[in-house]
Amino acid sequence: MTDTNSRLPLSGIKVLAFTHTVMGPCAGLILADMGADVIHIESPSGDATRRLKGFGKGYFPYFNRNKRSLTVDLKSDEGREIIFNLVKDVDIILENFGPGKIERLGFGYEDMKTINDRLIFVSLKGFMPGPYEKRVAMDELVQMMGGMAYMTGPVGQPLRAGTSVVDITGGMFGALGAITALYDRKRTGKGTYIKSALFETTAFLMGQHMAYSALVEGDVPPMPARVSAWSVYQLFETKDNENVFIGIISDRHWKRFCEVFGMTDWLEDERLATNNDRIDQRAWFLPEVRVLIKRYTKQEVIDLCNAAGICFAPIARPEDLLKDPQLNQGDLGLLETTFPNGVVSGLPRIPLQMGDYAFGKRTDPPQIGQDTEAILESLGYPPDKIKDLRKKKII
Repeated sequence: MTDTNSRLPLSGIKVLAFTHTVMGPCAGLILADMGADVIHIESPSGDATRRLKGFGKGYFPYFNRNKRSLTVDLKSDEGREIIFNLVKDVDIILENFGPGKIERLGFGYEDMKTINDRLIFVSLKGFMPGPYEKRVAMDELVQMMGGMAYMTGPVGQPLRAGTSVVDITGGMFGALGAITALYDRKRTGKGTYIKSALFETTAFLMGQHMAYSALVEGDVPPMPARVSAWSVYQLFETKDNENVFIGIISDRHWKRFCEVFGMTDWLEDERLATNNDRIDQRAWFLPEVRVLIKRYTKQEVIDLCNAAGICFAPIARPEDLLKDPQLNQGDLGLLETTFPNGVVSGLPRIPLQMGDYAFGKRTDPPQIGQDTEAILESLGYPPDKIKDLRKKKII
C-alpha cells in the first residue's frame, strides 16, 4: 500500500543526499519517510550501491524509498551548476563520502553556505575530529575497534553484529541532528554544520559496558560469557530440536513459570525463593530447567510461556520476519515495495508512531535518474538544454 498523505511533519523540507551504501541513505530514509523531498544524487551510471552483491544486494531497495533520483556528473562544470542551482532552495544536505572528498568536489559546507546561509549540512563520517579523523572506516571495522565485536562473540572470537547496526544508528543520529537543526534555525535564522561518526556511535552503544568496566576490576566478559542479572535468561532446546529464549526477570514471573509448567514444588524450595537465590543455585538449577523445557515442542513452549505472561522469543531468521504476524497485521505493517529490478516484497517502516501521521511508502526506490528531467524543469532548464546535457552524458 502506498501512503498518499503529503501532510507529513517534514513536508516542504528539501534535502540533497550525496549518499551511498547504508549510513547516509539511512539518514535520508528517515527524513523522506517523515515527508521531506529527498533527492538522491547519483552519477550518470547510477549509485554503485545498486550493483553490490552478497549482503549488499538489500541496501539500495531498503534505504531509498520515498526519494527522487537525479543523475549528474559532479566533476563537470555544467553538472556543478545544477547542484549550485539546487542548493539555493535546499534545507538540508546529507553526505557520507570519504574524508575530504565532498570538499575536493567543491560541495563542502564552507562552499555551500555562501550560496545558502540557511543550509543545514550533515556529514556522516567514520570519526569525529581527533587523531583518527582522516581514516577511512566501515561498520564492521568500528565494531572491531570499538569493542562491540568483542562483546558480541564468544571468548577469543570477536564477531560483528548480524546487521549494520552502527551505520544505521549513525544515520539515525544524523537525521536527529538535521531535525534538531531545523528547529534551531527557526530561532537563529541560520543553518549549521552537523557531524555524526561511526566510531563515536559505537562508543555510545558501548557506554553501558564502559560504565560496567569502570565499576569492576578485571576484564569485562563478552556477552556469551557474561553473568546475567536474571536467574533464567538464555536459550533452551525443545523436544523437536528447536530453540526458544526464555527470560524470567522478576519473582512474579518465576511464580507464573512454575505454575504453568507444573513445577510448583520449586516454589516450595527455599533455595529458589528469590532471583538472587536462584542465581546462586544455577549449577544444579539451570540443568533442571533445561530438562524441563526439553519435554515440550517449540510451539508448546511458546504457548506455555505466553500463558504465563513471561518473556520468551523463538529464534527467527530474516525470511521469517517477512511472514511475522506482528509485522504484517499490526499498525506498523510491512510496506509493500517494488525493488528497481521488479522484485516485490514487504519491508519495515521506521519504528515510530506520531499522532495520526502515517510514515509509510509514497514512492518505491527510484530507477537510475528517473526524476532528473522533472528536477531540471523545476529549475527552469528548457527541453533543448536538458537534451544537450543528456547527450553530453552530464545527466
